[in-house]
Amino acid sequence: MRSSEPAAPVRSSGPAAPVRATGPAAVRASGPAAPDHGSAARLLADRARRTPDRPILAERHGDTWTTIRADEVLRRVRGIAKGFVAAGLEPGAHVAILCRTRMEWTLVDFAIWTAGLVSVPVYETSSPDQVRHVLGDSESVAIVVEQEEHARRVAGIAPDLPHLGQHWTIDGGGLDDLTRLGEDVTDDDLDARTATVHGRDDATIIYTSGTTGRPKGCVLRHDNFTATVEGSTDAMSEIVAGDASTLLFIPLAHVFARFIAVMSISAGTLVGHEPDTKDLMRAVSTFQPTFLLAVPRVFEKIYNSAEQKADLAGRGRVFRAAAATAVAHSEAVAAGRVPLGLALRFRLFDRLVYAKLRSAIGGRVRYAISGSAPLSPRLSHFFRSIGVLILEGYGLTETTAPATVNRADELRIGSVGRALPGVEIRIADDQEILIRGVDVFDRYWHDTEATERAFADGWFRTGDLGHLDGDGVLTVTGRAKELIVTASGKNVAPAPLEDGIREHPLVGQVVVVGEGKPFIAALVTLDRDMLPGWCESRGIAPALSAHEAAYDERVLHAVQEAVDAANGRVSRAESVRSFTIIDTELSEASGHLTPKLTIKRSVVMKDFAADVEHIYSGSKVQTTATPVVEGRRRR
Repeated sequence: MRSSEPAAPVRSSGPAAPVRATGPAAVRASGPAAPDHGSAARLLADRARRTPDRPILAERHGDTWTTIRADEVLRRVRGIAKGFVAAGLEPGAHVAILCRTRMEWTLVDFAIWTAGLVSVPVYETSSPDQVRHVLGDSESVAIVVEQEEHARRVAGIAPDLPHLGQHWTIDGGGLDDLTRLGEDVTDDDLDARTATVHGRDDATIIYTSGTTGRPKGCVLRHDNFTATVEGSTDAMSEIVAGDASTLLFIPLAHVFARFIAVMSISAGTLVGHEPDTKDLMRAVSTFQPTFLLAVPRVFEKIYNSAEQKADLAGRGRVFRAAAATAVAHSEAVAAGRVPLGLALRFRLFDRLVYAKLRSAIGGRVRYAISGSAPLSPRLSHFFRSIGVLILEGYGLTETTAPATVNRADELRIGSVGRALPGVEIRIADDQEILIRGVDVFDRYWHDTEATERAFADGWFRTGDLGHLDGDGVLTVTGRAKELIVTASGKNVAPAPLEDGIREHPLVGQVVVVGEGKPFIAALVTLDRDMLPGWCESRGIAPALSAHEAAYDERVLHAVQEAVDAANGRVSRAESVRSFTIIDTELSEASGHLTPKLTIKRSVVMKDFAADVEHIYSGSKVQTTATPVVEGRRRR
């Protein structure tokens, strides 16, 4: 299927001109006027003008990659954009994209901007109800989908979406159809459309992940992208300069990957795309990127998989000794002095272990950018010693992704770095992190009340807690809405405990609980991908099923070790006294994780309320699915 009915051009029911900012951003802009950089589409146009023959995108064909020059990328983007114009989409119309992380996503995104339209990303994993909400709330008048299955998903809800008209299917030749449709649109006509867009016009509506309720449409302007790209490129010049390349695999519907894609295009960084995370390591080994971006769970998986392979090969003790040496070496580097004995052990393990790990992730990765959740300091130290600097940053959809980032030349492990150029950070009296600057969004779509609540005296209220050191380096300590207050009044941030327990290769997800309770506890799930290898390395045959493992004393003992290790990093009042293994997976499909793998706590607490109550009842009676483990008391 190539395009939907009706065949006649569909015009936006909204304003006939690009939408101007009217929310808090407009108020903040009442001071000295900032330069108008126009549409974010110029970032690609400028790159093609400066270095037309520079490869900036790559297509994968099996184990080989074909690069595409900047001028060719621009030609393809303009062809698609002309098709949007010929299809009758008025300036300012909202066009949705439902697609996995692939090159065409980036082409369509820039084409929408070039045609003076507003993009609305939709997660490919979204349910029909979620798709209906995003398309309906955003009043999208057209959509580009990847596959026939996506087209059928949209067609099934189309009767509920009176605004939605045309759609194009990438795998059905829809982009070629658009390019042919636009053949009669002149370059001057297209340039005139692009020229009508100003920096303070709407560029995209990105719907929040919905961890605390119904997703809200976050309106980002063109100058959010152009100004934040400029500041981020300056702050991360070592990463994106020269022969830099990156492989994107995080969903482009998420602001994190989306921003990196736009920044990379602007900087001339070569970008590859991998839609299937199950094939990620193969793609990394063939593409050989110089930097990656990922959520912490990806780095945990890389480490745990390497440890498990070592166990299966009978080299587990060597690997763990190498890992301990790597962490100690990085900590010594941070302290300013590496003892001779440690330096010698480090050199030995670099040849025996670290070099193999570098090869496994492509051999050229020098940097990684981590976001969306805290990364264990231990993992950060480990990867630094094997030659990969993981630069943690901080930001939200409302800040166009980054607000702060660690710089390569001043990495502060455990922190999220200093503010980007053009961004200010302030800590409120209640420790909430406040942000204002070039990256802060304009408003929530159709939600004036939520927009007003999100700002205080011109500062965006993040809802996260943290502190600044004397050099302006930010450390995030937790999320205000997730802070647990025990019956004794102790405030506990769950993230450090969850991160620590999740470091164990057998652990999948962790949800720390204890609101109004006498002590802190945890719900734990097992990593089903790691379970067979864990059993094999310990001579457990046949391998335990996930259900059997939830009740197995050896598994309980292993999880207890993970809990003990995490407890060693916090005070006794904050430590996990009890846990229970949930005999299920917390996933996006189950509704317990967002697409960026963030826990939906309210959903978990509702669905597993009985498990939580059994922990605190003191009863040894098992729930319908899980055994209750009373911390150290169960042997």
